[in-house]
Amino acid sequence: MSTPRSGGSVSSRGSKTPEKPRSSVQQLIDSLNTHRVNTLTELCRIERIAATCDSEADARAFQQPMTSAWIHYVSSNQFLTELRGLTRNYPLSADIVAEAHRRVRSDPESNRSWNLAWLCLTRMRDDGLVRIFSDAEARKPEMWGGKGPSEKMVQQLATCFEDEWRAAIETMLRHWTTPPTWY
Repeated sequence: MSTPRSGGSVSSRGSKTPEKPRSSVQQLIDSLNTHRVNTLTELCRIERIAATCDSEADARAFQQPMTSAWIHYVSSNQFLTELRGLTRNYPLSADIVAEAHRRVRSDPESNRSWNLAWLCLTRMRDDGLVRIFSDAEARKPEMWGGKGPSEKMVQQLATCFEDEWRAAIETMLRHWTTPPTWY
């Protein structure tokens, strides 16, 4: 089995990042296993450390805990919470996250990455889910307080949802300089 690689293995001076002492590796793995780390920024930080391991044993030791941590991040709703933190004016629909997750799980090609959040984000972007769910959200009666909106009003609101949701997804995707995929 190959080891995960993600961007960031070279420092700004062009030298390879030094290997972490074994105790640090174990502490990071423990933090993943106990879900003490459950934010996008911290998981990406640990993912970059895992990707720079010189020791094959350390790289292998990170695989299962890193995969499980990303699954927990998505399924614990922290993923949705962080996306909604980026979409304060037009909160991201939980339905788009659920659909992206369903599509990733049913796709046999989803094993190309250990990172469920990245897979869901790319699925939202690439499958046109943002447009589909922004339109559905804008058509909900509760968006209009009992008034019957015109089609133009619905489309204007859908565009607001779509713009903010796309920006949030792209902001989160910027955490990876290269896709977190198996090599």
